[in-house]
Amino acid sequence: MAENKLPFAKGASINRPPMFFGVNYQLWKMRMKIFIESIDRGIWNAIVNGPFIPMHVVDGVPVVKPFDELTDLENKKMQYDCVAKNIITSALNLNEFFRVSQCSLAKEMWDILEVTHEETTDVKRARKHALIQEYELFRMQ
Repeated sequence: MAENKLPFAKGASINRPPMFFGVNYQLWKMRMKIFIESIDRGIWNAIVNGPFIPMHVVDGVPVVKPFDELTDLENKKMQYDCVAKNIITSALNLNEFFRVSQCSLAKEMWDILEVTHEETTDVKRARKHALIQEYELFRMQ
């Protein structure tokens, strides 16, 4: 079956994340944030701030807690990153999936998508200056 090229053509669902086909990133980003927060705000926190890593202190030095010493709450918080990676990769077409498939954290995936599809302030500034220069050259002619 051919991949659907229209963004959000299948409609919204509370069970399926909005698909991203490489266009309308700002809209997709906003819808994904809403979708993820509706499941659990801890998942969104794992995307924005990185995964939860439970620590304890041994001889005054913080050390990662072994798996068998985790509480149920710590286990649940650690799971947020896995759930976030699943949601993000489920929402991407093949090209976008391969862009983030080597990432080990949901935050890395999100950051790569942001850098790839969202203009940074430097890019916006450069584009603005180029348009101003083009306008001034046109005005001189």
